[in-house]
Amino acid sequence: MAKHVDYYVSLNSPWTYLGSKRFEEIAKKHNAHVTIWPVDFGSVFAVSGGLPLPKRAPQRQAYRMMELKRWRDQTGVKLNLEPKFFPANEVPAAKCVIALRELSRMADAIKLAHAVLCALWAEEKNTGDPATLREIITGCGLDADLVLKASEAPGMAEKRESYTKFAIDQGVFGAPSFVINKEIFWGQDRLDFVDRKLAG
Repeated sequence: MAKHVDYYVSLNSPWTYLGSKRFEEIAKKHNAHVTIWPVDFGSVFAVSGGLPLPKRAPQRQAYRMMELKRWRDQTGVKLNLEPKFFPANEVPAAKCVIALRELSRMADAIKLAHAVLCALWAEEKNTGDPATLREIITGCGLDADLVLKASEAPGMAEKRESYTKFAIDQGVFGAPSFVINKEIFWGQDRLDFVDRKLAG
């Protein structure tokens, strides 16, 4: 039986970015099918007890910075601790990822999600800017006109809302989250457990 992972992402999350490529490698190793869910985690936090970054206690914000540095050093992933355009407006990029997913181009959707995260966290790009987003899509070898047009199709914003509701219904509360047979693995620091689960 083919293994399947539901992959819940925020296109503003440094943690999603740090784990993105490692997760792709793990999924490929186990020949797992992945469904990506670009989710509005602001809405998820509102019902799950989470707080947006500016509202977190100073000591939590300070610890987050230490952990980002540790994981950047541990993984060797290029990451600016305080990128110029964070937080970006992730809605346009999320709709593009959703459009690719809805076109049954899941691998392209996952590729674009990583490229958006890399642009924000490693390349100092404003991923909410339409011209920049177009460049990112083209840089993935995709037809930017096609993807952007598909992202503006009627109901695309509602798709993201429905994805968010689905994530909440599944018990997801943070990004990234990986769900395998209804078991949730939250965070890029749980990828070893994801690997073991898929190996089982």
